[in-house]
Amino acid sequence: MIVRDLENSKTVEWGNGTSVRFLVAADGVGYTVCDTIVRAGTRSKLEYRNHLESCYCVGGTGQVVEEDGTTHDLSPGTLYSLNNNDPHVLIAGPDEDLHLVSIFFPALRGDEVHNLTEGATSAY
Repeated sequence: MIVRDLENSKTVEWGNGTSVRFLVAADGVGYTVCDTIVRAGTRSKLEYRNHLESCYCVGGTGQVVEEDGTTHDLSPGTLYSLNNNDPHVLIAGPDEDLHLVSIFFPALRGDEVHNLTEGATSAY
């Protein structure tokens, strides 16, 4: 059994926020669980070419925008899943951080970060 808390898990500055990596590839369970903070007012153009990701919003508000421009509002109790390695833009609301629980499959190494270069999609 693996038991971890925020203080005893690796925290990564991923580009526009932080991600506490509770489970990583070295743990051998095959998936990663993260406590993710997206800083208020930020836009992140993201794509996971090697992982599927699902995010459950537990705090704050924001939006996730699909490649075709379809926009989905995020608020506590909303889940979105990138089931086709979908390029997307993650937007945190202007007034407070967006707080997500993120699941990645297959598992992350745990040290991945985004390169949020203007106009490019950050991928890992």
